[in-house]
Amino acid sequence: MSQSAVVPSKLPSNQFDHFYRGGNRIGALRHGPGGPMRPEEWIGSVTTRFGESAQGLSTLEDGTLLKDAIAAHPDAWLGPDHVKNFGLSTEILIKLLDPDQRLPVHFHPNKAFSKQHLGLDHGKTEAWIILEAPAGTGVGLGFKEQQNKADLLALVRNQDSAALLASLRRAEVSVGDAVLVPAGVAHAIDAGIFLLELQEPTDLSALLEWEGFAVDGIKDGHLGLGFETVTDALKLDPLTDAEFDSLIARNALSGGNLRSILPLKADGYFRAHLAPQTGNFDAGFAIALVLNGSGEISFASAPSMAITQGDALVIPFAAGDYSISGANVIVCRPPLAELARNAI
Repeated sequence: MSQSAVVPSKLPSNQFDHFYRGGNRIGALRHGPGGPMRPEEWIGSVTTRFGESAQGLSTLEDGTLLKDAIAAHPDAWLGPDHVKNFGLSTEILIKLLDPDQRLPVHFHPNKAFSKQHLGLDHGKTEAWIILEAPAGTGVGLGFKEQQNKADLLALVRNQDSAALLASLRRAEVSVGDAVLVPAGVAHAIDAGIFLLELQEPTDLSALLEWEGFAVDGIKDGHLGLGFETVTDALKLDPLTDAEFDSLIARNALSGGNLRSILPLKADGYFRAHLAPQTGNFDAGFAIALVLNGSGEISFASAPSMAITQGDALVIPFAAGDYSISGANVIVCRPPLAELARNAI
C-alpha cells in the first residue's frame, strides 16, 4: 500500500469464538457472521487476543492487516504528533459486545501492574456505551464493601459465584448510558445488554468466577501470574459515591448536537463523540460506527464515502478534516496526549 493509498476504509467483520455465549445483534448490525459463541467483534483492531500471535487483528477491505498498513506509513495513518507521543500504537481497541449470558465477575490490571508483571505499556481501562438494554438489566461496578484479599481468594477457590456477584455495587443501565470502568475495578455485565466498548489496546482479563462458562479459570483466569499475584491489581476498597457517580453518564446518546459521550475521566484513555446526523472533525486517526441512518462522510483530502447503518470505518490522519451528514455515527479516537501522560 503506497502512502497515497492511505484512505478511509470500511472494515470487514472481525469476530471469533469466546468463552461466553453471544446473541445475534452483532451479526444483524454488521451484516454477519454472528454465531452462538461470538459475542464480540473487534473493530479496527491492532491488538491480538492474549497469548495469540494474530487472532484479533483487523483487516482492511483489500485484506491487508491494519497493523501492517500503519507500520508501513505511520505518519499518514496516525499523524506525526500521535507517532511522537505514542509510537505505532493506535492507543484504542473498539469492540461490540452482545452477551447472551451474564459476564463473569472479573477485572483488568492497570498500566503500572501490566508493565511490571507482563512487560506491556497498557493496562485495560475500558468504557461501555449502551446500545440496547432490556428493562431491569444492569452492571456490577466495584465492590459494595471493603474486601479482604484472603477472604476474596477463598471465594475464588470455592467458586462462590453468588457471593462474588452479590459483592458488587449494581447500577441499572438504559440505552444511551455510558460507563467508564477503571482498571482494577471488579465488574460484571448482565445478559442481553448490547454495547460498544472502548478500551486500552490489550486483552488482559482476570476472572474471579467462571462456573458455567467455557473457560478453564484455574488455568487461564489469572494471565499466567497466579491468583495471589494477579489480585494485587484488584481494587479491594469500594468506590465512594462521588467516584461511582462520576463513572456513569446518563442519556449520553440523546439530543441533537455533536458531543462527547463518555465521562470526563475517559479522555486520558480514549474519546468517543456522537455525530447525530451531522458533525465536523479535525484530522486524526479514528474508528467510526454507523448506528443508524444513511449519509455521507466528506474528507478534505480523500474521496467522499457513502455510509449506512452497520458500517464500521477506519479513518486515517491523511484523510484530513472530515464532516458527517445524514447518519448517526459514533466516532472513537485516541486519548488526548497531555492527559494520557497522567493516566494510570
